[in-house]
Amino acid sequence: MVTDSSPNFDDGADIFSPMVPSESDSMLVKRKEMTSLELEGSTRKKKKKQGGTPRPACSWVHFSREFIKEYSASHPESSGLKVATKAASDAWKVMTLEEKSKYTKRAREVWDDYLNSTPAREPKPRKQANLVTRCSPGRLVNVLKHFTVDQKEAVKSMGFGSLLDLKCRTLRRSLCLWLLERFNTIRRSLEICGERIPLYPHDVELVMGLPASGKDVVNSGPDELVTELRQKYNASNRGISVRFLEERLGQPEAGDDFKRAFLLYVLGTLLCPTARLDVSPSFLHLLTDMDCIHEYNWAKFLLDRLVREVSRFRQGKQRAVGGCLLFLQIFYYECVAIGGSCEPGPVVVPCLSLWTEEAISEREKQEKELGGYGCGEVICRERGLGLGLLTDRDHVDVLPLREVAVRVNRGTLVRQEENLENVPFAYKNENTPPVRIDNYSYKTQLQYTNTNTNIYARESTCPLLNCNFTGLYQELPQHFTTKHWDSGRRFQYNSPLPVSLGMDETFLVLQSEDDGALFLLNKGTENIGHTVMVTCIGPSNSNERFHYCLVSERGNSSLRLKSYTQTLPGRVDGIPPSDFLLVPFGYLNSSGELNLEVCIWNPSDLGEV
Repeated sequence: MVTDSSPNFDDGADIFSPMVPSESDSMLVKRKEMTSLELEGSTRKKKKKQGGTPRPACSWVHFSREFIKEYSASHPESSGLKVATKAASDAWKVMTLEEKSKYTKRAREVWDDYLNSTPAREPKPRKQANLVTRCSPGRLVNVLKHFTVDQKEAVKSMGFGSLLDLKCRTLRRSLCLWLLERFNTIRRSLEICGERIPLYPHDVELVMGLPASGKDVVNSGPDELVTELRQKYNASNRGISVRFLEERLGQPEAGDDFKRAFLLYVLGTLLCPTARLDVSPSFLHLLTDMDCIHEYNWAKFLLDRLVREVSRFRQGKQRAVGGCLLFLQIFYYECVAIGGSCEPGPVVVPCLSLWTEEAISEREKQEKELGGYGCGEVICRERGLGLGLLTDRDHVDVLPLREVAVRVNRGTLVRQEENLENVPFAYKNENTPPVRIDNYSYKTQLQYTNTNTNIYARESTCPLLNCNFTGLYQELPQHFTTKHWDSGRRFQYNSPLPVSLGMDETFLVLQSEDDGALFLLNKGTENIGHTVMVTCIGPSNSNERFHYCLVSERGNSSLRLKSYTQTLPGRVDGIPPSDFLLVPFGYLNSSGELNLEVCIWNPSDLGEV
């Protein structure tokens, strides 16, 4: 007997009863619907945002599309697009340029059609970039106000006493950005108000009160010399902590440890800050001999570092702007007069002691009312700024005294709130230049004059750094021949002379065998190469100019400059406003020497050349 095990279907009974969804299932369905709606909405937004004609593909895309299509047809067993794309990439890498040219040509044609058919897009208005800088005068002011009398004396002994009068706490970043856009790092000048104003170490002295004479600052050397100092100041590869130095300066001690901490702090926060937050460890090399700190040319060092940091910023090597931007800010205020008759006011030196927060705010308000920066009149000559060379300052009634001084009238100087008896200089009459006493760092007479007949306009100094000779320019050739016969190079007019300048050499003395005249071959350093020019040593009122030619060669390439010499009373720091030859670093030999060919013509022979 066979039992029927098939299901028993009753009449009117459903074969399948519908499943009633639970509450959790319905919630899940709603959530999926909402998610799909969100994805759909975001996709629509993306499509709407992209819009327009898509950008054409490159040559690789044209090749890969063709290759993947053929590969997929010939390899049906392949696992998908990933394998085909990998095969296309391997094939593209081994193809020659000739084989790729087919696809390159196709991509170029498509790209040309795209450019011709696509309307030009309107450029978006460019937002002004924010200025990032580590120059912080306010931070230094906060530290200075807690110094004791002994600590202030220690600061003065190092040659930084002018910074004790600093009253400006904040940088006007909009002004600094405006000035940086007009800062020519090759010529070291500001191009504002339709004029080019060169910057010199003397300008730094007038503005910041730092010495513009003395030995060059060298912040490099063997690491072994500063090993102990690195440990003492917790110096890492990133630098020295500013807060660590502030803690050191907060102690009442005023000896060498205080001087070292102050020097690092003032260099890292105001005078020579880098793009980093910490103080550069290279400054530790300056701390090995604290007795010589006051003998350095800090004004030149500040200007050199400013040019270097701005150049690195423009090259995109750093996000922040290094260097002393406060100098540029105050230099602009002093050089450009706005409103009224543009008559220059009293000359206060150093200038930073005059510009308080209130004075700067009032000046910025006037600039805004006139329509922005650069609407004033350049009065740098009246202020003794942007002139650089002492011989160029005829008819300038400005005296660069480190103490605050005000010119009342021609031939009279008085110090603010003090009698004339307390002024630290001697002033005889209009035709005698002032002499600063030793306590104020000047040991030689300043060659300021109001007439070309002044005897000091006919003086010249020995160009060698270790010689203090100063005398009439007629005596200088004999002095150089007898005292420095083994220095420099002798040459003949109208004859090329091959010379070499080493890595550390900034100038070379050239002496004529015909008349003993002295010339200087000056070498400067910029971010892309060296600047070279020739100057003549002679009286400031001389109209004699020598024609010269400089040639630098590398293989089949050559650089050439033909110009006329400037006549200067001696060696000067920085580049005078004259022509120069810019020689890229690639022209240096393997030893870092700069090889040149120099030819100087005698003015009397120019008609025969």
